[in-house]
Amino acid sequence: MEIRTTDPLAVKIARALATLADTGVPDFDQAAFAGLLVGQCVELVGVDAAGLLLADQGGILDVIAASSEPARTVELSGLRGHEGAGIECYRSAGRVQSADLGRERARWPRFAGAARAAGFASVSSLPMRSRERVIGAMSMFGASAGALDDNRLVLGQALADVATIGLLNHRTLRRHETLVEQLQGALESRVLIEQAKGILAVRRQLGVEEAFAVLRAHARGHNRRLTDVARAVVDSTGDADDPLDGS
Repeated sequence: MEIRTTDPLAVKIARALATLADTGVPDFDQAAFAGLLVGQCVELVGVDAAGLLLADQGGILDVIAASSEPARTVELSGLRGHEGAGIECYRSAGRVQSADLGRERARWPRFAGAARAAGFASVSSLPMRSRERVIGAMSMFGASAGALDDNRLVLGQALADVATIGLLNHRTLRRHETLVEQLQGALESRVLIEQAKGILAVRRQLGVEEAFAVLRAHARGHNRRLTDVARAVVDSTGDADDPLDGS
């Protein structure tokens, strides 16, 4: 059944979610994707600015995107002081809010001070989470005091959730591609070494294991990779000279 709507906001939200879910493209750019997320958050949720913290494989957070330089400055101040709504949200894996940053100087001295100096009076941070895995936090800043209502928070979390799934899918795809490349490289190296062992065994009338010992000794003695020595032997097929003469 086809569902149609003429609500402009609903159409924008649907398009945003579809775009944030599409991370399987070959030229995927995480920084551009993060920038799209915070931009959509500002436009659709109706906040004044947004920033995104993402953790690397070691769990180290960094500011990946911000909708404005003031928001980036505030997020960086929080990171340097190891405090702030985003960091607390990431650590707790739950929503963190402050309806009045002017009252948070004891809680977040550096972060709250930077936020007030940048013209922000409130913040809501939402976890970038999929099941039990948390990869970051998205913070939404307001120029005036007051908490976001539930509808806006739900929308913000929906954007964050879809983006998180997209990022995790992309990371899984990249790990799979890397593993395939490593396995392919290992297979090709093994085939090359086996070819070289056979050529050297025939050329020098050696056993296969003796030929391998010669290859390995030459590689170690000349500080070369075994695959490079094997390639030299294979490439020398038909030549009068033995590339391993002296070994």
